[in-house]
Amino acid sequence: MSIPITFTGVALVAIGGAFGSVARYAISGTVTQWLQTIAPATRFPWHTWSINLLGCLIMGVMAGFALRHDWLNQSMRLLLMTGLMGGFTTFSAFGLEALDLVLQKHWSTALAYTLSSVVLGVLAVAIGLFLSSGSLSLQR
Repeated sequence: MSIPITFTGVALVAIGGAFGSVARYAISGTVTQWLQTIAPATRFPWHTWSINLLGCLIMGVMAGFALRHDWLNQSMRLLLMTGLMGGFTTFSAFGLEALDLVLQKHWSTALAYTLSSVVLGVLAVAIGLFLSSGSLSLQR
C-alpha cells in the first residue's frame, strides 16, 4: 500500500519523532547513569538494548490497541508509530554499536547483543500485542 507524502504527514512524523528522540535521550541517559554504578566496566550497550526492547513492547501495545479498538487512523499512525516510535527506537545505533563490537573483536558480546536484541525484541512485540489485544494475531 502506497501512502502519499503530504505536508501534514511530514509534520506529524516530525512532531512524533521529536518527542520520541527526547524520550530516548532521557531514558538512555538514565539507564547509562544507573549502569555505571552497578557495572562500570561493561562493554554491552545496555542503553540501546533497553530502548530497543521497550520500543518493541510499546509498538506491540499500540498495534494491539489499534486492532482491538480501531483508534489508530492514518494520522495517529504517522504521529505515534512512524514518528514517536521511529524517534524512540534506535536500530541504527544498534547496527553501529554491533559493528563496533565486531571491529573491536568482542565476538561474544557482539553475538549476545545482536541475538538478544532481535529475539527479545520480537518477543516483546508479541507480549505487547497479546497484552493489549488478547491475541497474537495481527488480523482483525
